[in-house]
Amino acid sequence: MVGEGDVLDIEKSPAESGKIAFDEVLLAISDDGKDLKVGDPLLKGATVEAEIVNEHKTDKVVVFKMRRRKNYRKKTGHRQQVLRIKVTKISA
Repeated sequence: MVGEGDVLDIEKSPAESGKIAFDEVLLAISDDGKDLKVGDPLLKGATVEAEIVNEHKTDKVVVFKMRRRKNYRKKTGHRQQVLRIKVTKISA
């Protein structure tokens, strides 16, 4: 669940411009918290707009494989590329 002004890390997408729009919204809550709209499975016409703040990589995940008594050891790492976005507008 996000609100306007929230900063999130999402998986990197092929977006070239500085803005992203999400049109697959499952649930919307009003600002006062009294009105709740639930999609079946998605809300029609609801969008969330965000701007890209920067691109970066997550912390390294170390993958270590070993077979005992076989002299087999393999150590690799992985850093996932992510986008940091800031939610600018939510329309339900």
